[in-house]
Amino acid sequence: MTSTPPQDELTPLFHDMICRFLDQEVTPHYDAWEEAGEVPRKLWRLMGEAGLLGIDMPEPLGGAGADFAITQLVIEETSRRGFGGLASAYNIHANIVMPYLLHIATPAQQQRWLPAMASGEAIGAIAMTEPGAGSDLAGMKSRARRTESGWRLDGGKIFITNGQVADMVIVCAKTDPEAGARGVSLFLVDTTLPGFSRGQPIKKIGQHASDTAELFFDGIELPADALLGEEGRGFAYLMQELPRERLGVGAQALGAMEGALALTLEYVGERRAFGQRVGDFQNTRFTLAEVQADIEMGRAYLEKCMAQYRQGAMGPTEAAILKLRLTEMQCATADTCLQLFGGYGYTREYPISRFYLDARVQTIYAGTSEIMKEVVARSLLGKA
Repeated sequence: MTSTPPQDELTPLFHDMICRFLDQEVTPHYDAWEEAGEVPRKLWRLMGEAGLLGIDMPEPLGGAGADFAITQLVIEETSRRGFGGLASAYNIHANIVMPYLLHIATPAQQQRWLPAMASGEAIGAIAMTEPGAGSDLAGMKSRARRTESGWRLDGGKIFITNGQVADMVIVCAKTDPEAGARGVSLFLVDTTLPGFSRGQPIKKIGQHASDTAELFFDGIELPADALLGEEGRGFAYLMQELPRERLGVGAQALGAMEGALALTLEYVGERRAFGQRVGDFQNTRFTLAEVQADIEMGRAYLEKCMAQYRQGAMGPTEAAILKLRLTEMQCATADTCLQLFGGYGYTREYPISRFYLDARVQTIYAGTSEIMKEVVARSLLGKA
């Protein structure tokens, strides 16, 4: 009988497996998926077979029982290779929706959804944003009313990642419109139920392989056990799970920064201008030195936050700082690196252009940079 190797020994093994999977199953097809506007369902099943979807879920629920940091490693490596859309889709499914179920759902709810999500047979999404209420979750209009058999859900959501392909969506809805944030509840919505519909795929400037949808709920009759957690505690659950979500966004940002730098180092080492390599100009050398410094500082803070999360000590302020700084640094890095490619950087032929376009939304979803600044400011000065 052999014992399970320590986590620090498992990490290189997982990393090697992740890289081989991406090389074999993603790299040859990703450009086509970008053109199609989504990754095929087959890929989700392949990820499930490879053990990449339930990495830190318990083994009885279809997971591998490994450390949550391995899930972040998948996000980071996927993003490093320029697969920003896939990284976002994976982050929602495996790093956000599945932990919500693990931490909040009943055993019956977990058994219904988590094994199927770990195998890739079911795809998850989470629906918070509405057309008239972006970051203002307390201003949402979607409503769930009690019925004799459960709940009736009406309303709509927008900008939902995985929305076009999701089999189950965690939906935030008001159950008590007079109670403000305390009147928000979460529901597990099976997308095969009558009354559920999707709009046309939303066309974005980047992350094309990540499908983004508008969802509509027209009198969906939900069973009583569709309620996730306790009634009225939806906002508290969102706050509870936000650190994990923002860790994933941070890992995505850091991976993309490293990927953009690697592409740029290769280009400036080969491209010549005025009789010398572009990489020999002082401006190039100093610019890329600053990028490397940002990456090192960003990784140090990401690792600090991951250690805090593992100990249950990562709060909303740390999550906001991480999300704010790393995503802003990602956008700046992509812009800086593209500039060094000159005109070639503005063409789709060179992958640096995708790093640039995929980066922009990172400062918007999961809480805008402005909201992140307000969260940090409140920790210093209280509410305005």
